[in-house]
Order: sequence, then C-alpha cells, then structure tokens
Amino acid sequence: MNSNYTIVSGTNRTGSNTLKIAQQYKDLLAQKGIEANLLSLENLDVSTRNAQIRDLETSLLNPTNKFIFISPEYNGSIPGVLKSLFDSSDIQSCWWGKKALLVGVSTGRAGNLRGMEHLTGILHYLKMMVHHNKLPISVVNVLLNLDGSIKDEPTLKAIHQQLDEFIAF
Repeated sequence: MNSNYTIVSGTNRTGSNTLKIAQQYKDLLAQKGIEANLLSLENLDVSTRNAQIRDLETSLLNPTNKFIFISPEYNGSIPGVLKSLFDSSDIQSCWWGKKALLVGVSTGRAGNLRGMEHLTGILHYLKMMVHHNKLPISVVNVLLNLDGSIKDEPTLKAIHQQLDEFIAF
C-alpha cells in the first residue's frame, strides 16, 4: 500500500523551533524517497469547525494515512491549538485507523515526554495506531544550526532510525 505522509508542526507560533524540526523531518524523508506534506498550524483557525477546516480535511487530512506529529512542550503537555485541530475535525474520516509517529520538542531536558504521553492518549481515543519509538528532542535551541537544521549527529541518527522504523510500520 502506498502511504501518504503528513508532518504536523503542532504549534501556531511564528518562527518556532517546532516548524524547523518539522521541516528537517520533511527533508530527511525526501532523502529516503518519500514526499511528505507539511502542515503548519500558523494562521489556521482551529477554534471551530469551519470552511478552512473542511478544506484541510479534503485536501490533506483525509488522504493521509501516516502522520508525524512534532509537538512542543507547553506547560507540561501539548499546545491547545493542536488539540483544537482534533476537536474541530471529523475524527472518523481524518484520524480513525491511521498511523502516527510522535516527536517532542523542548528547550528543557525532557523533550516533552509528558506531552507525548498526553498526545498518545488522545490519538488512541481517535483510534490511531501510535508507533512505539517516540523521540524526545531536548534542548532544541542548542541542537540547531542558524539555518534551522539539526547539527547534533546523535539526534540525527536517532531521527533516521525512528523514520526507518515508521516507514516499515
């Protein structure tokens, strides 16, 4: 089965490290021969089910069967805007039976471990299959080059391993 991949940058903050990491995942998948979509929540109204959400479902969410969620740590969990995306969408057509890979991003030490666990619970409720290899990326502000790419070789190695496993999943 051909897989359609979408990477979700789980914040609406402009210029976020989360979006930089999401772009890095998109680039690394391209190196592996996989073209992935990148969904940024910037300028997306997820406060209610609206025409913008319905268009997003038709064009991107419904056709996707493998999601990569890059989620920053907001107050020990995930950003409300990411939760609102789930709440405003048609959960059955967008999420049920699909696969998910989780990446946590933080400037602290834990790489949003707690947030990834919260997100796992939400995704299980949405009947998604969550891959076991959840990658916490800690001190993200230290790991990035000026252009936003990851300069830390052990982190890049972990991402490659995670992606290879998810491709096979």
